[in-house]
Amino acid sequence: MTSLTPQLLLALSLFAFVNSITPGPNNTMLMASGANFGFRATLPHLSGVAIGFGVMVLAVGLGLGGLFIAFPRLHDVLAVAGGIYMIWLAWKIATSKGMGGGQAGGRPQTFWQAAAFQWVNPKAWAMAVGAISTYVPADHYSLNVLVVAVVFMAVNAPSVTVWTAFGVGLRRFLDRPAVLKTFNITMAVLLLTSLIPLAMELVGA
Repeated sequence: MTSLTPQLLLALSLFAFVNSITPGPNNTMLMASGANFGFRATLPHLSGVAIGFGVMVLAVGLGLGGLFIAFPRLHDVLAVAGGIYMIWLAWKIATSKGMGGGQAGGRPQTFWQAAAFQWVNPKAWAMAVGAISTYVPADHYSLNVLVVAVVFMAVNAPSVTVWTAFGVGLRRFLDRPAVLKTFNITMAVLLLTSLIPLAMELVGA
């Protein structure tokens, strides 16, 4: 039986909600995808974020995070790789040419692409490590890690859906190529802005 108390579960749920609903790489890309491709075409991307992050929390809690303690430079390598990948994603968003069901102007991310992205997403790492280190009691540790992962998936899914729906709601305002281009460039800039804390951390290191 899990040793997570109702009070701890409430605090965990609040932590998950605040971190899931606030702007970040996942939400920026989902809003851009919703605006460019529509809700149905973005569903695999959305599902990959929610489930992929839950699996990441589970993996970090069950020991993968220990690799970064044993090999600190591995974190820097992953951070650089993630930064490069996010720059590429920003370029893809900025150069997307039109709206559609996934045919014009490129294609939305697949489930597996979105799930894999969590492993190079600095915000996802901060959330996963923060959740495990703060909200997992030592008693019944493995079961508690599983509960934390499930809570995150349950909270994360509706949170990222809101961002996708917001993007879909913008579609009627983006029917002119010049307006859509401006929107996509703005989303790309926001995605690049999310790299600033990572860059500062690497410079400081």
